[in-house]
Amino acid sequence: MTLLAALTETPDERPDAIRVAGRAVSGDRLLASAAAVADEVRGLDRVAVEATASLETVVGVVGALLAGVTVVPVPPDAGPMERDHILRDCAAAALLTPDGRPADWADLPAVPTSLDRRSASRPPEPDAGDPALILYTSGTTGLPKGALISRRAIAACLDGLAEAWAWTPDDLLVHGLPLHHVHGLVLGTLGPLRVGGRIDHVGRPRPAAYAAAGGTLYFGVPTVWSRIAAEPAAARALRTARLLVSGSAALPGAVFDGLRRLTSHQVVERYGMTETLITVSARADGPRAAGTVGVPLPGVETRLVDEHGGPVPADGVAMGELLVRGPTLFGGYLNRPDADAASRYDDGWFRTGDIATIGPDGRHRIVGRASTDLIKSGGYRIGAGEVEEALLAHPGVREAAVVGTPHDDLGQQVTAYVVGDGVTAAELIDFVARMLAAHKRPRRVHLVDQLPRNALGKIQKTRLGIGG
Repeated sequence: MTLLAALTETPDERPDAIRVAGRAVSGDRLLASAAAVADEVRGLDRVAVEATASLETVVGVVGALLAGVTVVPVPPDAGPMERDHILRDCAAAALLTPDGRPADWADLPAVPTSLDRRSASRPPEPDAGDPALILYTSGTTGLPKGALISRRAIAACLDGLAEAWAWTPDDLLVHGLPLHHVHGLVLGTLGPLRVGGRIDHVGRPRPAAYAAAGGTLYFGVPTVWSRIAAEPAAARALRTARLLVSGSAALPGAVFDGLRRLTSHQVVERYGMTETLITVSARADGPRAAGTVGVPLPGVETRLVDEHGGPVPADGVAMGELLVRGPTLFGGYLNRPDADAASRYDDGWFRTGDIATIGPDGRHRIVGRASTDLIKSGGYRIGAGEVEEALLAHPGVREAAVVGTPHDDLGQQVTAYVVGDGVTAAELIDFVARMLAAHKRPRRVHLVDQLPRNALGKIQKTRLGIGG
C-alpha cells in the first residue's frame, strides 16, 4: 500500500473532499497539483514549506511525499532565530511557496505549490524506510531538534488509529490544528489521505466553526474543547458526530464531563510525541474516562521505569517514566547523535520523559513531564496533574499549573499558578488539602492573569518564572 493510499489509488472526486480555511478541492485535483510539485522537486533530498493553514501547504507536502522528498514544515509563527536554525540544520534544497516567489526570510530556490499547475505523472512509491518528514520539537531545552519520521512510521500510526477509532472513508474529519505538528499534519491531513474520507480544516478552531462543519470525526486540543464546552449551543451541535478526539495535552476532567453532558460524547483521549507519533489511545469501542489515554496501538509496547531504570508495577497507582517501543518511533534526531543516544535504551525502548501510571487493564494515565510534573517533596512522589485536577474542581479556578520549586527542608514544595475569579491563595490551599492527602496541597499559590501556552495549547511551565 502506498503511503497516501486513498488519494493515489482512489482519489475522491467530490469538489469539497479537501477543504482548508474555506477553500476546497477534489482529491483528483489535489493529486494533479501535487504531482506538478513532485515533477519540480524530484531528486532533491529535503524541501522546506511554510506550514500555513492553506491548500497550498497541503499541495506542497503531498507533492514532495509523492516524489520521495523529505518535507520540513516551518511554523508560520516562528521567529527569525528559530526559522534560521531549522533551515540551516535541515539543509533544505528548496522552499515550497504558493506563487513560486522566494520568501524574504529564506535564501533558497522557490518551487510553486499553485493549484493552477497540474501534472498526470505518477512517480513510483519510495521505500517505506525513507524519511517522509523532519518535524522540529518545541525546543524547551535548547534549540529545536529535528525528528526524522519515516514513511513506515506514519503508515503504522495511521493504520493503528484507523483500527482503534473505526476510521473509514465515510468520515468527515473536522479540525483547526497547526500543519507543522503531528496532530494537525500527520493525523489531521495525511490521515484522511491514507484512510479516505473528507477533510475540513476550519482555519481558526473557533466553536462556531466546529459547530457548523457537520463532521463525523473532530480533532481538538484541550483549549479548543474548553472553549466549545463554554458555548453550549456550539457543543450541542456536535451531538451528531461519531467521535470527538483530544490530544497534545491533558484534557481537564471538568471539560470532559461538560462535553459529555452537552454532546452525549465521552471524548477519546490519546497520547503521543513528535518522536513516537501516536502510541496510546482510547478506542471507539472501548471504555473512556477523564484523564486516561487508553491502551497501546497495535504493535506498540509500553512499560514504566523508576529513576534508576528499574521496573515499576502496572497497578494504576505507581508512577514511573513511560518507555515506548514499536513501529511508530522516529528514526533519530537529525545531526544530534548525542541527544538520540540519551533518549534510548540499547534494546530499542524510547524514553519519553513523561511520567505515567498503567492500570491492570492496560489503560494509561499521563501524570506529566518528568522534568516539571513529578514533584519529590519530603520523601513523597507527587504528580502535578493530580493537584491541578483538584484545583480545577474549585468553581473559581479557570486554569491551573502546578510545579515543584526548591524548598530547604522538603527538597521541593508544591507550587501552583492559578487563573481564577474571586479566590485567594489560602482558600485554594485549604480546598486541595480537603480533596487530596495533606502533603499534596500547594505550599504556595500564585494568582496570575494567564498561563503561557504554545501553539497547541500546552502550558509552558518552564516560562512560569518559578522561583519558590
